[in-house]
Amino acid sequence: MTMSSGSSGDATAATALAAGSVAYRRLTLAMLFAGFATFSTLYAVQPLLPLLAAHYALSAEAASLAVSLATGPLALGILVAGALSDRVGRRPLMVAAMMAAGILTLAAAVAPGWYMLLALRLLAGLALAGVPAVAMAYVAEEVDAASVGSAMGLYIAGSALGGMGGRLIASLVAAVADWRWALAVVGLAGLAMAETFRRLAPPSRRFVASAGGWLALPRGAPMLFRDAGLRLLYAEAFVLMGAFVTIYNYAGFHLLAPPYSLGQGAVGAVFLLYALGSISSGWFGALAGRVGRRRVFWIPATILMAGIALTAAQPLWLVVSGIAVVTIGFFGSHSIASAWVGRRGGAARGQAAAWYLFFYYLGSSVLGSVGGVAWTRAGWPGVVGFCLVLGALALAGGLLLRRVEPLGSTPALPEPVEP
Repeated sequence: MTMSSGSSGDATAATALAAGSVAYRRLTLAMLFAGFATFSTLYAVQPLLPLLAAHYALSAEAASLAVSLATGPLALGILVAGALSDRVGRRPLMVAAMMAAGILTLAAAVAPGWYMLLALRLLAGLALAGVPAVAMAYVAEEVDAASVGSAMGLYIAGSALGGMGGRLIASLVAAVADWRWALAVVGLAGLAMAETFRRLAPPSRRFVASAGGWLALPRGAPMLFRDAGLRLLYAEAFVLMGAFVTIYNYAGFHLLAPPYSLGQGAVGAVFLLYALGSISSGWFGALAGRVGRRRVFWIPATILMAGIALTAAQPLWLVVSGIAVVTIGFFGSHSIASAWVGRRGGAARGQAAAWYLFFYYLGSSVLGSVGGVAWTRAGWPGVVGFCLVLGALALAGGLLLRRVEPLGSTPALPEPVEP
């Protein structure tokens, strides 16, 4: 084993950052920027899908590859980024990931063709894996145990704001310019936030480099996947994210077309509903902590299905209300499931969370594009029917989770609730 600086004893003896210190305030603010930069860059292209489809004469499912070919590689990258950070360090990998993603997004804005744009999106997704896979480890190493929750809370808040803000900024810029300018602005903003993170985030003082982490995930997988509860929770991540991303991927196509014929800016404003997700995740997380996850999970899953069904209505206000209800149900379900993974993972909670995020983003990539087939063949009713099936699977999984034997474990670190 080699050390990042000094010796193993020096790193272990370094004082952890405590709430109230200047270094702690700098780190928490840096994590806010990290979350915003990552998820604004990742999802800013989502409201631009109708514009990309029109520009390149694509079907909806083909246009959705601009999202899917970023989230898919991100899912795969998460499985190796943690091990890479064990060697090169948490902070350097996060800085490099955000810088690379910003540059690749700028490059996508001037890409000469559709396939080049897809290649750049793929590389950006792969680069961005270096943030969510490493953020918790960085905070857990540098911050004392009593202050970890609040530090991670700001990262989660930044993630939610980035998921909403990136989409909104891209929509507003595209409404007055075009999609290329929208991507350029998001890329420049991502670079600015990456530089802000680099300046604010304190250098690692407690990190110890390790040369033996590459096989940790595959070696630990058999133990984790033997747990019926974790298998169900990974399936929940896959179908929940699939339903959520499908609704948001194709809502733009639905609302831009007759009878609504909304403008790009108005469609982008729909993403303000993400704010409801931050409220929902906190409220359902607290409720699950008081009452028990297995007793509560079915509630937001049912809310998700009700919201999906509501979007099938004709009046615009009911469609938008349905998307709001979907957002509430998704974030409520996801907050419970992600915390549940940490609980059941026990001492291996880091690996358990990495697999959860893998299936989460895999659902976004695979099911988000499959939903485009439903849109092409049956329009919005096809999307609603497809998502209702996914919602029903999520609800069925929640009911099966009620029957899984509880595991006694020590409380886990808070798990990030990604947008």
